[in-house]
Amino acid sequence: MSGFMYILKCCDGSYYVGSTRSIEVRFEQHQSGKGCEYTSWRRPVELVFCEEFETIGEAYAMEKRVQKWSRAKREALIAGDFEALHRAAKKGFRPAR
Repeated sequence: MSGFMYILKCCDGSYYVGSTRSIEVRFEQHQSGKGCEYTSWRRPVELVFCEEFETIGEAYAMEKRVQKWSRAKREALIAGDFEALHRAAKKGFRPAR
């Protein structure tokens, strides 16, 4: 059974990352205030990204990965800007002298 990893943009401009087996049902739950506490206080929400995976386990793993990303990295993914995604993934470490 397939799964989806999705990103919602909330009315306050924040992002919510989740995973589900049915994107239509889950989106309606979020929109009606029954999805989760975080989005229930930040409605309306907009679905800005959705990717399908072969299994719900793969979708969940991607959800957990994206939840750790910076806002810039999430926005690059949403925009499909893989060059910006790559740049946002780089750490700004300076070599020791």
